[in-house]
Amino acid sequence: MKRHVGLPVRLTVIWLLLLAATALSWGLGIGALVHATRVAGTAIVVVAFFKIRLIMLEFMEIRHAPLFMRIGCEAWVLAICGGIVFLYLS
Repeated sequence: MKRHVGLPVRLTVIWLLLLAATALSWGLGIGALVHATRVAGTAIVVVAFFKIRLIMLEFMEIRHAPLFMRIGCEAWVLAICGGIVFLYLS
C-alpha cells in the first residue's frame, strides 16, 4: 500500500500566510478608498515586501543558503522596501 506524500507542513503554513497577506493588502486597498490612503499605501508596500521575503526564504530556499547570501537578500528587501516607503511618504 502506497502512502500519499503531501507538502511539508511548513510550506503549507507559509502558503497560507501568503494568502492571508494578500487578503490583508486587498482589504487595505479597499478601505483606502475612504480612509487614510498614505497609511494604507505604506502598509500595502510593507506587506508586499514581507511576502517577497517569505518567498525568497522558503520557496527560493535562501534560508538554507550560505550566510552571506541570506544577509544580502535580507538587506536587499529591507533597503528596497525602506526606499520605496521613504519615496512614497516624502
